[in-house]
Amino acid sequence: MSDFQRDPRSTPEPVLTNMWRIRKFEEALEELFARGMLHGTMHLSIGQEATAEGACGALQPGDYITSTHRGHGHTIAHGGQPMLMMAELLMKDTGYCRGRGGSMHIADVASGNLGANGIVAGSMTIAAGAGLTQVMKQTGRIVTCFFGDGAANEGSFHEAVNLSAIWQLPVVWLCENNQYGMSMAQELSTAGGSVAARASAYGIEGVAVDGNDVFAVHDAVAAAAHQARSGGGPTIVECSTYRYRGHSKSDRNLYRTQHEIDEWRDERDPIARYEHRLETEGLLTVSDIDRYRRVAADDIRQAVQEALQQPDATTTDLAESAYA
Repeated sequence: MSDFQRDPRSTPEPVLTNMWRIRKFEEALEELFARGMLHGTMHLSIGQEATAEGACGALQPGDYITSTHRGHGHTIAHGGQPMLMMAELLMKDTGYCRGRGGSMHIADVASGNLGANGIVAGSMTIAAGAGLTQVMKQTGRIVTCFFGDGAANEGSFHEAVNLSAIWQLPVVWLCENNQYGMSMAQELSTAGGSVAARASAYGIEGVAVDGNDVFAVHDAVAAAAHQARSGGGPTIVECSTYRYRGHSKSDRNLYRTQHEIDEWRDERDPIARYEHRLETEGLLTVSDIDRYRRVAADDIRQAVQEALQQPDATTTDLAESAYA
């Protein structure tokens, strides 16, 4: 589905297709939820496609990621199969976690995705442990940890980043700053000016980039990944982005204006910006862009159809999947 090391300049086809797959996947989830076919809640990343694709496209085969409760894009960008993801969310036995994990706990160890996490900053200590494993086993692999701006104010952030700096672990700390931790504006909750600025307290590099520019995200993560792989230690990469939807399906968006949402969507949309640059720089034609958009839509449509036909999850062997 997705090859690693996808450069938005030299390989625009898979990059654009993946960004559209992420968006179409989540739009399909919205429709299924509205029709009463998908239960529970979900956290959508529509508007953040450049961070997931730009970051994962800069990694090598065998590299690991840890994800968040808003992790559908990370899973797709890191090689996950939309049908198995959809089956998981629809509580099918063939889903990634046999229909038992749902949206916030998708994991695909085979592709290097160590899992999403429903606990804010919960994946950060996991990433530190995974990074230590790579050092002890001398694998040459790195770990990219996705986390939100809200997670930067949790104790786990300090513990994980501090350990990674002390031990020079091969970790890229990738902050998706979508401006709001649930309903609290990031500028009102985060001291120090930015998440990237906090890196200096740990003696590591911090980089802030436009998270809606897939070129900028890719280049920053590629540089951080090279440093981590070469023994240079961790980097915090802060990507400024925006989610068009609420924090979760129950969020009524009362803490921000429609004007703000429209401004980000109309003027800074990551997919539209990438398509415009592809066209103006002659990397793809308009017909090429339309074709890859259709390919992505067809892929997700097929994934939904196949997932709906899968057998339902059962409760007969639940204890076999319990580890604690």
